[in-house]
Amino acid sequence: MALESSPCVVIAGAGDVGGRLAALRARRGDEVIALRRREFENAAGIRSLRADIATGSGLDQLPRRPGAVVFCAAPDERSEAAYRALYLDGLRRLLDACDAPRLLFVSSTAVYAEDAGEWVDEATPARPPAFNGRVLLEAEHEIAPHAGGVVLRLSGLYGPGREAMLRRARTDTAARPRWSNRIHVDDAASALAHLLDLPEPGRLYLGNDDRPVLEHELVAWLRHREGLSPPAIVDEPESGRRVSNGHLRVSGWTPRYPDFTSGV
Repeated sequence: MALESSPCVVIAGAGDVGGRLAALRARRGDEVIALRRREFENAAGIRSLRADIATGSGLDQLPRRPGAVVFCAAPDERSEAAYRALYLDGLRRLLDACDAPRLLFVSSTAVYAEDAGEWVDEATPARPPAFNGRVLLEAEHEIAPHAGGVVLRLSGLYGPGREAMLRRARTDTAARPRWSNRIHVDDAASALAHLLDLPEPGRLYLGNDDRPVLEHELVAWLRHREGLSPPAIVDEPESGRRVSNGHLRVSGWTPRYPDFTSGV
């Protein structure tokens, strides 16, 4: 069922996406509890709580029955041990601390193995090729028994402060014919807010903008925008995958930034 008016929403991992989600829900009038590992100031309508999900420190301060829990934390480092400590051990501790009727878990399209330009959607079997996707898929299985559990698999995030592709485009590095999928951080937050409000959400959604793009096309557009010449293109077969957002769109969500040209 949909969240009742002014519920308590616990956001586990109030970083880039989670912080934006917290602000969205606070403006709506929800009681918001935002968890972060480090000290940070309270914002209007948001109660900040210092907690470490991976160790369980601070979780005893959470309400036992919040209206919803959103898990959108990120590990400190890219290692299998860090991923397991957060997404498996930490998730279990959070579920032990809170019993919420709506539970959203932010996963990743890294659970897919397709690498020849194929389209992927919610019906595509997950066969993660690397440890990050494998751990996230295990975490999704932890969510599955919960009646109100919903998984949102996000593609690559971009937005303020995320300029890796722009920095790369400014170099003379040759670009590849590899499919690139991305979603603006504001749209990722709005997708989570949308799923909180759905009366009867599905169990799985993919979060992406409307337009997967080949890397060399993206780099060429960025270089043109910077007044630079087109990039050289690596002579190799097309690779990567294309992520469909059709299921999320059918549910009523619309991205503010439908493609990279509108969000950069």
